[in-house]
Amino acid sequence: MPEPETAPTISVAVMELPAQPLGSGDYVVRVGDCIGSIAFEHGHFPDTIWNDPGNAAIKSERKDPNTLVPGDKLVVPPIRVKTLGKPPEARHRFRRKGVPARLNLVLKHQNEPLRNEPYVLDIDGKITRGKTNAKGELSIFIPPNAQAGTLLLRSGPRQIEYKLDLGTLAPIDTVIGFKQRLRNLGHDVGELDARLTPDFERAIRTFEAEQGLPDTGAMGSENTGKLKEVYGC
Repeated sequence: MPEPETAPTISVAVMELPAQPLGSGDYVVRVGDCIGSIAFEHGHFPDTIWNDPGNAAIKSERKDPNTLVPGDKLVVPPIRVKTLGKPPEARHRFRRKGVPARLNLVLKHQNEPLRNEPYVLDIDGKITRGKTNAKGELSIFIPPNAQAGTLLLRSGPRQIEYKLDLGTLAPIDTVIGFKQRLRNLGHDVGELDARLTPDFERAIRTFEAEQGLPDTGAMGSENTGKLKEVYGC
C-alpha cells in the first residue's frame, strides 16, 4: 500500500499545571472540602477559619471559601469557650450560626429560565420537593458537609436529572474551574479535565457571544470576570 504524500496533522492539547497547594496549617484539604464543611466538622463559624491570620495566603489566592484546592493546609484554631448568663427558671433557645448552609441553583434551557418547574432534590439521602421560582431559581438549606446530590426536574413531558458534586468547584482561574462553571451553565466543554480542547474553545466562544464579549475562544481577564459575575463565584 503506497505511503501518503503528506504526513497526517496531529493536534496537541496543552496541559495546564494544576494549582499548587498553599498554606502551612495542620488540616490538609481533601476533595469535596470547603471552608463551610471544615468549620462544621470542627465546631467553628466559617469566618473563624477563613479570616484566621494563618490562612491569609490561602484567602488571598483562592479568594472564595468554596474553591479550596486539595492539599491546601489550613490553620484550624482551637475552640474558644463562650459563657452566657441566663436565668435558670426560664427556657432558652440557642442556635449555632453558619448551620445549615444554603444551596442556590438557577436552571435554564437555551438561556431561558425554567420557571415554576416541579423538582425533587436528593441531598445525601434527604428528599426535598418544590418548584423553581419565576426566575428559574431554587434555594434550600443543606448541611455544610453535604457531598453529593441528585436533582430531578419535571419540565413538561420531560424528566431531566442532574448530578450535583458539592464542594468540588476549582478556582475560576484554572482550566478545570473555568470548565466547571461553563458546564454548569449548560455549555458543552467536553471532558472535565485540564486540557485546552476544541470543545472548550467552542464553549468559550458561545459564552462570549451570549454575553456580548469579544470573540477570543480563550481564557482571559474579561471573560473570566464576566463568568464569575454570571455564575456568582
